[in-house]
Amino acid sequence: MPDTLPNKTPEESVPVTIISTPVSHDRAQSSLEAFKAKLRNAGLYQPASDDTAASHDDLTLLRFLRARRYDVDKAQKQFSDTEAWRKQHNVDELFRTFEANEMESARRFYPRWTGRRDKAGLPVYVYRLASLDASLRKELESVPSDRRYQRIVVLYEAMTRFVLPLCSHLAAPTPVSSVTTIIDLEQVSLSAMWSLRSHLQVASTMATANYPETLSTIAIVNSPSFFPTIWNWIKTWFDEGTRNKIHILGKDPGPTLRLLIDERDIPQSYGGQLSWKFEDDPDLDDAIKKAIDEMPKGPVLFVDGSTVKISG
Repeated sequence: MPDTLPNKTPEESVPVTIISTPVSHDRAQSSLEAFKAKLRNAGLYQPASDDTAASHDDLTLLRFLRARRYDVDKAQKQFSDTEAWRKQHNVDELFRTFEANEMESARRFYPRWTGRRDKAGLPVYVYRLASLDASLRKELESVPSDRRYQRIVVLYEAMTRFVLPLCSHLAAPTPVSSVTTIIDLEQVSLSAMWSLRSHLQVASTMATANYPETLSTIAIVNSPSFFPTIWNWIKTWFDEGTRNKIHILGKDPGPTLRLLIDERDIPQSYGGQLSWKFEDDPDLDDAIKKAIDEMPKGPVLFVDGSTVKISG
């Protein structure tokens, strides 16, 4: 991504084409089968049997393949590293046993799901940095770094194991494995950004390494005049593929966001009709309400069309 990105116009920044297919279906399928075979031989993947589901679903495996441009060997290396990371941090047990109130409280510090989806069925997340005011930043800094890291992991698990499967179910037969994110920098000072840099870097680098290709379009709105300075900090946190998904919009993001998201599903602050702000719980659209009634609290899964509580 060129350093001049902040000078791009909205029309240049966000593509009109919402979904692109980097490889043909046949090539993707053949790469997936080769990937499965290599992972199985390495003891990293178990295919489905008559009474047991596969150890990893195809959408997860395809995310690793896309992250490495369908180079099976490179995808296997990243997948193997992620599996080792998951064992090191006991991710499955961490998610299963994480306390619901702490999990809900932790959402205040990270991108939040609006409860809506874009035109392609991808969940729409918003991250308003100014909402992390001095009081919240102090609260965040009071949490030990290991626990902050665990919170990030748990929220990514919630996204990949509940929100994405739910949206994929509703968008069937089109799979959903990534999110559209609006990052709002309105009223953020340079000093506030500097104080949050470690917090943001840890989350970004962890996600790039272990939850690849879960970020689709990233629209940065209300960028301040000092954004080029911020960009020089943050661009190294992402791989090239992720950097190419980051688009800088002008002060009136509504017209461009409406290329991606229906007006009724865009928060009013960004030129839409949705009465939702960052501090709110998800405002579920009608199809999601029909599927789950209300947003559950704590660690849950969405499996085969239903919410599954897994907390001990």
